[in-house]
Amino acid sequence: MKNSTKTKNSSEVKRANEILKKLKKEYPEVKIALNFGTPFQLLISTILSAQCTDDRVNLVTKSLFKKYKKPGDYLKVTNGELEKDIFSTGFYRQKAKNIKNCCKTLLENFNGKVPQNFEALNSLPGVGRKTASVVAGNAFGIPAIAVDTHVLRLSNLLGFVKTKDPGKIEMKLKEIFPKQDWINLGHYLMSHGRKICIARRPKCTQCVVGDSCPSFDPTN
Repeated sequence: MKNSTKTKNSSEVKRANEILKKLKKEYPEVKIALNFGTPFQLLISTILSAQCTDDRVNLVTKSLFKKYKKPGDYLKVTNGELEKDIFSTGFYRQKAKNIKNCCKTLLENFNGKVPQNFEALNSLPGVGRKTASVVAGNAFGIPAIAVDTHVLRLSNLLGFVKTKDPGKIEMKLKEIFPKQDWINLGHYLMSHGRKICIARRPKCTQCVVGDSCPSFDPTN
């Protein structure tokens, strides 16, 4: 049983790396879509990106980051004022509450600095594993995989997992992909999900990993 499991894992890792190699070639300039200049700006942008497009977030933060430069700035305004500033990102009341609580914790526990530690990031109010992974990887270079809707969907379509649980998907991807590629893996899958493997209208015949995908449909 142990030998068959090892063989299965080996073939799975091999297929994963073949797919990764093709995605790297297809998207050589891959990078995070959110615009930011500091870890704190990325943290705020990622909180705002929940149920919102990156383009919309970038549009909002262009003026937001001129008004709010540090955690204390967000605590100086009323909830209503902050809600108005982030209104177009959706769920603005909850996001304003999360941002304020997060900033309060940063000031009280981390001297106003975004912690360079995954568990500490994950402990911040309004910050889940996805947000912590985005900040850890893209702001500090800490190996992490952020499981967003694209990563969740493509991980299932490519046959790596059969679950919608982000935590289980994250752990599985970490098992079969090289640690040095964890940060960009999310970007590759997100880029492919936006350009080719589009929900409801995938372009399978244009897919560079179609020959390795169990969900390939020649009629698409």
